[in-house]
Amino acid sequence: MTPDSLRAALRGVADSDWLDTALRRVTAEPTAITRLFPAAGRRCGRAALPDAPAWTADDAARVLLLTSLPGDHATYAESLYQHGDAAERRAVLRALPLLPIGVAGVPLLHDAIRTNDTRLVAAALGPYARHLDPAAWRQAVLKCVFSGVPLAAVADLDARADGELAAMLAALAAERHAAGRELPADATDLLDRLTAALPREA
Repeated sequence: MTPDSLRAALRGVADSDWLDTALRRVTAEPTAITRLFPAAGRRCGRAALPDAPAWTADDAARVLLLTSLPGDHATYAESLYQHGDAAERRAVLRALPLLPIGVAGVPLLHDAIRTNDTRLVAAALGPYARHLDPAAWRQAVLKCVFSGVPLAAVADLDARADGELAAMLAALAAERHAAGRELPADATDLLDRLTAALPREA
């Protein structure tokens, strides 16, 4: 999603007058975001957005507030994440790929992946997860399997999945099979695709 598409998705759903004023305020007075960011849920609601699947109004409004900052995006993102509730943290994670911060937001991904909040884990595996190194990314994918996060939430899954991830999934599948349990269907499908793509031994 882009800021323009999020703005379009919010039309008719959120309090547009409040949001317009808030965005102008943040552009002119960046510190105002510390007050406006938490208020977005109350002023814009938490309804799902019909034109932005898997997005809610408060998510979109908060992402727009972050992208409206004139600078210091990484500093504000970290502060809002550290001091926010789960919904506010999720919005920060979803904003990361739209902010000009390079790899500065990677520590927030690591923190989110360590939690047991599936909403944060899913948000951390969005497009910004391209900045995770391969080992950390593979562990994050396994965390999704363990915690029940659908693998559809993982950006660039097929492009990044490799033989090492296949070996990790196969080991997990063996452990679960021994315990009378199975991998989720999407993880089994991924393992099957990866196994089929591996070169055959002579």
